[in-house]
Amino acid sequence: MATDYYELLEIERDADTDEIKRAYRVAARRYHPDANPDDDAAEARFKEVATAYEVLSDPDKRRHYDRFGADGPTAGGGGGDPFGFGGSGGIGDIFDAFFGGAGGGGGFSGGRAGPQSGPDLEVAVEIDFESAVFGSAEEVTVRTAVACETCEATGATPGTHAERCGQCGGAGQVRQVRQSILGQMVTAAPCPVCRGAGELIADPCTTCKGEGREVTDKTYTVDIPAGVDTGATLRLSGFGAAGPRGGGRGDLYVQVRVRPHDRFTREGADLHFELHLPVTQAALGVVLPFETLDGSEELVIPRGTQTGRVFRLRGRGVPHVRGRGRGDVLVRAVVDTPTDLTPEIEESLRSIAALRGDDVAPPEKGFLSRIKSAFT
Repeated sequence: MATDYYELLEIERDADTDEIKRAYRVAARRYHPDANPDDDAAEARFKEVATAYEVLSDPDKRRHYDRFGADGPTAGGGGGDPFGFGGSGGIGDIFDAFFGGAGGGGGFSGGRAGPQSGPDLEVAVEIDFESAVFGSAEEVTVRTAVACETCEATGATPGTHAERCGQCGGAGQVRQVRQSILGQMVTAAPCPVCRGAGELIADPCTTCKGEGREVTDKTYTVDIPAGVDTGATLRLSGFGAAGPRGGGRGDLYVQVRVRPHDRFTREGADLHFELHLPVTQAALGVVLPFETLDGSEELVIPRGTQTGRVFRLRGRGVPHVRGRGRGDVLVRAVVDTPTDLTPEIEESLRSIAALRGDDVAPPEKGFLSRIKSAFT
């Protein structure tokens, strides 16, 4: 096994907790056995990544690793494993990779025995533009850990129960006193027998293999508030993964992505639209039906409208998520110059130019006339 945990997770040695967690999630998904069936190398790397995360995410273990490395002095009597992980593997590795905990041991939290809460989960939802503006209820499906119904989350076969660990007396950790050049040092590490749980299960539940939880797909209905935009994150408290052996549930974070609209573009709470007008309507004015997200309205285009003029429809934009009211719809006029002139239209335009005293180019010569002129 590679011993450079920072290299395994592809992070710098001064990475903070959030960076370590993000890197771990990426690596765990990449090497997970479900994503790499029959790939022994990926499975081995998956376990290495899980071990690296378990060390670097715990401040005490990380300090010990930074000082001594993975092959340094033992921190808790764990034999050849300096961090007392025990190497049980199996189903616990899968829970470790995606839902936290410590395999079949219920986790270790710096001296507190007992079940830990499950981790937070993330999921993305893509919604229509109108759903983002007016709000909606959307379904999301997430791979998560739920309490085992067979053993009622205890991890023990029904009719049996867990017993206090004799190695640590139920504390979940063992302490070791040793001499160093700096004097006497006391270190604490997860109990290598119960792996930090403080108790042992002699007869594990056959359904969950002693975890007290199972992996399954769950579908939840998420209330999307009016006015959200791409990048918004919604938190569903208590909808994350269940912790091992009756541990509480984490939270579910829903990342929102909004599909673009075929007519409007959004800037904050305002909606923008470019309205193309022929010269005649721009010059003489017109009343046009204009479709907003709320329905059709009359848009008055005054005489002499120029390209770039903006018409504002107040209160027809996007609701303010953290405030009252709505933004506006901003309609920008674009006056189109005709290019497909028929002889009749060109004659009319030349008459208008003459009346206005505007200098214009002479009529284009026909093809035969241009050839004749070239030889004269």
